[in-house]
Amino acid sequence: MTASRGEQVDVIAGVRLTGAGRVDPFGDAPVDVHLRGGVITDIAPAGALPRRGVVVDGDGGWLVPGLWDHHVHTVQWALVAQRTPLGGVTNAVQAASVMGHSPVLDDGRRVGTGFRDALWPDTPSLRLLDEHTGEVPTYLINADVHSVWLNSAAFRRESIAPTADGILREGPAFEISRRLNDVDPAVSDRFVRDALDRAAARGVTGIVDLDMAWNADAWARRLNAGFDSLRVSFGVYPDLLDRAIAVGLATGDAVDPLGLVRMGSLKVITDGSLGTRTAACSHPYPDDPHNTGVLTVAPDELVDLMIRATGAGFSCAIHAIGDVANSHALDAFALTGATGTIEHAQLVAHADIPRFARLGVGASVQPEHAVDDRDLTDSVWAAQTALPYPLRALADSGANLLFGSDAPVSPLDPWAAMAAAVHRTRGGRAPWRPEQGLDAATALGASTAGGSATGSALEPGLTADLALIDRDPLAADDPGLRATRVGATTVAGRLTHIAP
Repeated sequence: MTASRGEQVDVIAGVRLTGAGRVDPFGDAPVDVHLRGGVITDIAPAGALPRRGVVVDGDGGWLVPGLWDHHVHTVQWALVAQRTPLGGVTNAVQAASVMGHSPVLDDGRRVGTGFRDALWPDTPSLRLLDEHTGEVPTYLINADVHSVWLNSAAFRRESIAPTADGILREGPAFEISRRLNDVDPAVSDRFVRDALDRAAARGVTGIVDLDMAWNADAWARRLNAGFDSLRVSFGVYPDLLDRAIAVGLATGDAVDPLGLVRMGSLKVITDGSLGTRTAACSHPYPDDPHNTGVLTVAPDELVDLMIRATGAGFSCAIHAIGDVANSHALDAFALTGATGTIEHAQLVAHADIPRFARLGVGASVQPEHAVDDRDLTDSVWAAQTALPYPLRALADSGANLLFGSDAPVSPLDPWAAMAAAVHRTRGGRAPWRPEQGLDAATALGASTAGGSATGSALEPGLTADLALIDRDPLAADDPGLRATRVGATTVAGRLTHIAP
C-alpha cells in the first residue's frame, strides 16, 4: 500500500541497518521493521513475516533512529527566510551596501543576518551604516547572535542611545533580537511550520527550542493549529523561571496529550561568543590585553539559579563557550548537583575535559561551528592553551555528546553536523585539527535523542522515531554524508515526511 504523510506505518520493508544498529544474526541483509502503536515490535528477515497494513518500501535503503537537533532558536531561525543573508559579505562596506539595497519588511525595518566581522579588514561604524541605509531602520545580526549593528534610525526606533560603532553586544543585542522576533504569531508560526517541515525532510524527529521567549504559550498555540512535524523540548530563561514554576511546569512535563511538546531546561547564558570576542577566556584576545571576554552571569549567581531550578524540578542548560566560563559552569554543576548540559563547550581546559563525564553533564555541541570558525579560532584564540572544539577528547573521556546546530547560527541539518564532526572539513579544505574528529557511529548517536551515550541501535520495544535514508552513514565521506537523502521520517510510527 502507498503511504502518505500523517499515516501510521505498520511495516518499513526491505531496509538495511547500519553497523552500529545491526541486529544479529541478520548482519547487513535486508530486514523488515514491524511497528504497532508507534513502537517497533519486530525486526525480521525481509519477507519472512506478512507485510500487513501501511507499508513503506525501504527499497534497500538504510534505517536509522530519528535525529534530534539539541540547540535551536526556533523563531529566529524560521524568520531567516525573510531576512537578508549576509554570510557571504567580506567587509563592512560591502555589508552596509547590501543592506542599503535590501527589501524593507512589512514593519518598516530592514533586517540582515549572518555577518561575521571578526576577520574583516575594516570595521563597522554607525556613520558607515547611516551613509548606505539612510532613514530606514536597519539591523544587521551577527552570525553568532551576540551582537547587532544598527543605524541611527534603528537606534531612534528602539529608543536606545546610539553607540560610537553602532554595535550592541550581549544583553542589549539579545533584547534587539527579541524585539525583531516579536512579530504577528500568524506570520511567525507559518515560518516555523515551514522550517520544521524542512527539518522533518532531513530526518529530524525532535528539537530543543531555546527561543528567548515564553515558549509554553507559543507551542500550545501551534499545537492547537495542528502542528505535528516533530517532538519539541522547549527551554526557559532566568527572567521567566518563576513564571514556569508558578504554573507548575518542570522538565519533562508534556503540554499536549500525546506528549509531542514538553518542558525542557533552564537556559542560562554565562559568557559571550567567539565571533563577538566576548567568550570568557583565560588569555586575552589579540591586540587587546585587557579583553578576556565577559562573564555575563557571576559564578555565585549561577549557583543560586541552578539551585532554584533544581529544587523546582528543572534540568539546566548552561551556555559556556570560553574555558573560564566552562570551568565555572562545571563548578556550578558540582556544587548544586544539578543535571543537564553545557551548551557549546567550544574552548575547554584540559583539566575540565574529564569532569563532564564525572559529573554526568552532557556536552551539547555544534560541530558545524568548528568548520565555520576554524580560521577565526586559529587567529582570535591563537594564544589560548585550552582545547578548542574538543569533540574526540570529550568522547574519549566518556562524556555524552548531543549534537545541534544553534540555528540560525548554522543551518539545521544533522547530516552536516555529523560530517563536520567526523571529517572536520567542508568544501574540500584540508581537515582542521583532525585529531578531534569522531568516528561515524559516535556522531550518529550524538545526533539522536539520548546522545552518544545511548547509541543508534534499533531494537523491538523502542519508540518508532525513524529516518529512512539512501546511504550508510557510517561509510560516507564528507560530501556524501552532507548529501544524504531522506526517503521517510516517522514520529511514533506516524509519517511526518515521505519523499515524492
